[in-house]
Amino acid sequence: MNRDILLRFKRLFETERKNLVYSGKYVNEDFQLHQDDMADELDMTTSELETSMRMRLRNREALYLKKIDDALLRIKDGSFGECEECGEDIELRRLEARPTTTMCVHCKEEEERREKIHIDGHRPKSLGSKLRLRLA
Repeated sequence: MNRDILLRFKRLFETERKNLVYSGKYVNEDFQLHQDDMADELDMTTSELETSMRMRLRNREALYLKKIDDALLRIKDGSFGECEECGEDIELRRLEARPTTTMCVHCKEEEERREKIHIDGHRPKSLGSKLRLRLA
């Protein structure tokens, strides 16, 4: 992959990372439950649901931040844009659509086919191998 394209992805990841970290600075304020919010059971339930949704969103953002950091490391070590399964180059169109991807379209489709075959309670790999092992 040429240097200009790598630099473009690096800037994209650095910007995304900065935005995620900046938005995370205020997360503690979002998770505070105030006495005013708990006037009755309905208010309390609503407040707990909102907090739960914000926590889920923050967890997703944390996972995305990890993917961004991993992509920045791959740029640094020269493996960005290389499929972790087959070693071939990932098409630029795929990287532009999904910049943190680590697999080419062919390998990702093959992985998804294998996951569909195992309809025996296993979770897809994308949810994390630790979760899948706990459910097995």
